[in-house]
Amino acid sequence: MHERQSLAVSGFVDVDTDLEREFEARLAETSTLAFRVAYSVLRHREDAEDVAQEAFAKAYHRFRQLRDRNAFRAWLVRMTWRLALDRQRSDRRRTTRETAHLDQSPSAATTEQEVAARERAAQLWKAIDALPEKLRVVIVLASIEGHDVRDVARLLTLPEGTVKSRLFLARQRLKEQLQWTL
Repeated sequence: MHERQSLAVSGFVDVDTDLEREFEARLAETSTLAFRVAYSVLRHREDAEDVAQEAFAKAYHRFRQLRDRNAFRAWLVRMTWRLALDRQRSDRRRTTRETAHLDQSPSAATTEQEVAARERAAQLWKAIDALPEKLRVVIVLASIEGHDVRDVARLLTLPEGTVKSRLFLARQRLKEQLQWTL
């Protein structure tokens, strides 16, 4: 009887060890992806790191339930995206409840070109942040992160045509919003 129990226990340990190894391998492939997705939503490094860690923890606990292990990247992107949106919404609610505003002092003066570049980047990110979420994630993944349409479609589990149309709409809206700054 004890031999069967120890055999059964060792079988479970092997399965758990194999799952952990597979999770670690898949995590190594996508180590910065969760952070980049979270950062594209939150635009704050520390919050993005927190969300990425939370996504990794959830992925670890739920990895056993994932049916298609090859869809790990897309699964992690969707999970991170949702967690980042949840964090953003809770931050907005908290900010509206608080009446005190943080005073952000301007940084030290730099060259005119650096200042102009920072202003353009800030305007671009402000315009990107103003996009609807479904357009924002596509433009960030494709244009900023450098994924091609097929990768974005796979990551978001959308048809390629949908990704293309969302990219077109996002670029059109950005063009309209940024046209006055040219």
